[in-house]
Amino acid sequence: MKPPPAPAPAAAPAAPVLATLATLAALASLAPPAAAQMRSEFQARCEDTIGRTVSVLSSRQDGYRIDNSRSYHDLTRMKGRLRPGAYVLGLTHTEARVSIRVGGQLLTDPGSGYECIAPRIDVTLWYLPIVVYVGREFAPGSCAYQEVLAHELRHLHTYLEYLPAAESRVRAALAQRFENKPLYARIGQAQSLLQREVDRGWMPYIKGEMGKVEALQAAIDSPQEYARLGKVCAGEVQSLVRSTRKKPS
Repeated sequence: MKPPPAPAPAAAPAAPVLATLATLAALASLAPPAAAQMRSEFQARCEDTIGRTVSVLSSRQDGYRIDNSRSYHDLTRMKGRLRPGAYVLGLTHTEARVSIRVGGQLLTDPGSGYECIAPRIDVTLWYLPIVVYVGREFAPGSCAYQEVLAHELRHLHTYLEYLPAAESRVRAALAQRFENKPLYARIGQAQSLLQREVDRGWMPYIKGEMGKVEALQAAIDSPQEYARLGKVCAGEVQSLVRSTRKKPS
């Protein structure tokens, strides 16, 4: 089976968020109104002494385990929405997590009424420990067990390979937005507006990037793959399912 295409990168949230903030005299990578073509004294202080904008992005893997304790009836219920008559022989389960901490060094200029901030944004992406379930009806080491496990390991590897790809896209978007320059706002507003940008723009964007892995996972569970699993091992999978369909546990 050909591997599913990689998801298209989403646009970073900077443009719509900045448009909203601009109407509030908020954060922008432009100088304060007093500085048109030449840098003002305050702008020079900000750019030369406040320090660099820092975006620290990291991801981590929390490992996985294989669990044979649940019946395929349990796994079918855990999966949730399925077409009528469908059942789940194995399931790979995890949840994506995103943590963002916001800070930065401030300088104020009472004369202009502005302050500048060199943002520091620490982003961490990870998955909760991944659990690979194989229905307990399949004896470990049997042909059927190995086929179901091999299918679920494709899901596992998709999660593991997707995380660094998401990290790379988010890192590039953050770098493009902040460009190692201080941001400006009215005195007393910079920190709160930066936090607002993160909460309303960056957090939904990053969660969206993390969620794109589910399209890749859905492509693995194609009708063709389910049909193949029904025929492997001389029909062992299908026979076992038929023999237990009326005996949920």
